[in-house]
Amino acid sequence: MRLARQRGPERSFCPSEAARGLSAEWRPLMPRIRALVARLPLVATQRGVPVDPQGARGPIRLRLAPEADQGRRGSRG
Repeated sequence: MRLARQRGPERSFCPSEAARGLSAEWRPLMPRIRALVARLPLVATQRGVPVDPQGARGPIRLRLAPEADQGRRGSRG
């Protein structure tokens, strides 16, 4: 979630960026990362079109769901 919050809802990131932050051997983590993404307030896309992160084949991008960003803004002082 840190990567998503840093970038906001307009910018995306590859889930492998998150996996690489966890381990040098990041590839085996990808199925677990995709499963986790499905439960978080993130939007997975392929070529800009929303997809199911677990069912999508090939590379995906992740971004913060707009409603998650609104909640974060609302909590600022």
